Amino acid sequence: MRARAIVSVAVSACVVLVACACGPERTKEDTDAKPSQPSASTTADEPSATPTGDQPAPRTKEGAIERYEQYLHALGHEDIDTVCDVAGPAAKKAQDQGLGPCTSTYATVLQMISPAQKKALQTATVDPKRVVVRTPAKVEMPVDAVRASATFSKSDLGSYTLEYLKNDWYITD
Repeated sequence: MRARAIVSVAVSACVVLVACACGPERTKEDTDAKPSQPSASTTADEPSATPTGDQPAPRTKEGAIERYEQYLHALGHEDIDTVCDVAGPAAKKAQDQGLGPCTSTYATVLQMISPAQKKALQTATVDPKRVVVRTPAKVEMPVDAVRASATFSKSDLGSYTLEYLKNDWYITD
């Protein structure tokens, strides 16, 4: 039990350091990133939050939720490229403050997430009723909005702010 608590605190610390030290600043590397893949929940009948070609992602609460679910699924699948695409602005600021590049930071975070939590993240969804729209371009995703087969607390996963930047939603805080 104590080892589990230590792992939870370590994961929380890494996630918080990466996600909380954020801002809307973007670098050339951020804007040159390859487009991310749509989440598994996207169907042919639903609009995708992921831009295709020159099409911007929807600047809606639903678009932000889909993008955040994409991030959660990527964490579960250990898809660091997608995780770092979605969390790019937050990760860049954390790197500027001394954490290391997003890929190596999240590689460490992924090692601390239990197999059961990873499996749960692969199909996690977000309860739209718990999402807080601050402005049309800023949405908060509290940890209690995450619906998964495993329970996540603030120390496990944390809450995030997504902002609409460069025609897509990104974790900035």
